[in-house]
Amino acid sequence: MGLGGRPLVALLFPGQGSQFVGMGRDLAEAYPEAKRIFEDADRVLGAPLSQLMWQGPEEELTRTHNAQPAILVHSIAVQRVIATKLPKVSFAAGHSLGEFSAYVAAGTLGFADAVRSVRRRGELMFRAGRERPGTMAAILGLDDKALEKVCQDASAQGGECVPANYNSPGQLVISGDVPTVHIAMALAKAAGAKRAIQLNVSGAFHSPLMSPAEAGLQAQLSDVALTAPKFPVVSNVNAKPISDVVAARRLLIQQLTSPVRWTACMQTMLTGGVTEFIELGPGNVLTGLLRRIEKSANGRALGTPAEVAEWL
Repeated sequence: MGLGGRPLVALLFPGQGSQFVGMGRDLAEAYPEAKRIFEDADRVLGAPLSQLMWQGPEEELTRTHNAQPAILVHSIAVQRVIATKLPKVSFAAGHSLGEFSAYVAAGTLGFADAVRSVRRRGELMFRAGRERPGTMAAILGLDDKALEKVCQDASAQGGECVPANYNSPGQLVISGDVPTVHIAMALAKAAGAKRAIQLNVSGAFHSPLMSPAEAGLQAQLSDVALTAPKFPVVSNVNAKPISDVVAARRLLIQQLTSPVRWTACMQTMLTGGVTEFIELGPGNVLTGLLRRIEKSANGRALGTPAEVAEWL
């Protein structure tokens, strides 16, 4: 608890995979602040992103360069609706792409710059996936060390396979060259994993296979003015609270090829005294992961008008 017994609040922002056709439409219809955010995004991109979000087709929305700005826009639309009612925020964190949303909420990144940057990030990641095809797989029921050994053993047979997401204890994701990930999936099952599920992705995200995207993202972010955050954003790369814009810029680039240390990010905020987590945007994936990391944690997801109205 904070001063006077007030809860310490952290904001959570979802990453790619949370998108769905219809996302944010009811929010824009219910709240003028949200409608303005969708209109601003369309204007910034010079393209009807909101129409794609609300009407599909799903295959087009799922493309990396569309899904990333769509999720950011939905997240920030919710944040703008509740901004005046939010208690003092102590931390924010976002899963992969969601880290950009977190920096917008913290005032570090301007909304227009963020929309352009995540569009570019998605394009660069897709291109890197075309240049060196890769894949990812969810591994359920193995601990971190066992999975790290599986990746090492698979990579020793040729190619690259690394841990990509430490989402929660026993819920991990690997990433790398397609044949090497397939070897790792078999090794994981042999090591006692309950399931190994290949994911439908356009590349080996959060692995060294994304390194061709780094220079382009660095060029994009070098033209963007960053402001010191109003509250620390916990970095995916090192699970540390970041308040320095030089570090923020460097870590957003480094994040492309580094694993998302989500469990450690949550533990950083829990250790920092956070008692209330609010997930902003489509779906409730991060709220579910939070409960797997700390059963007693108080988390709720706000993405629809009903959820927002109940919270307000």
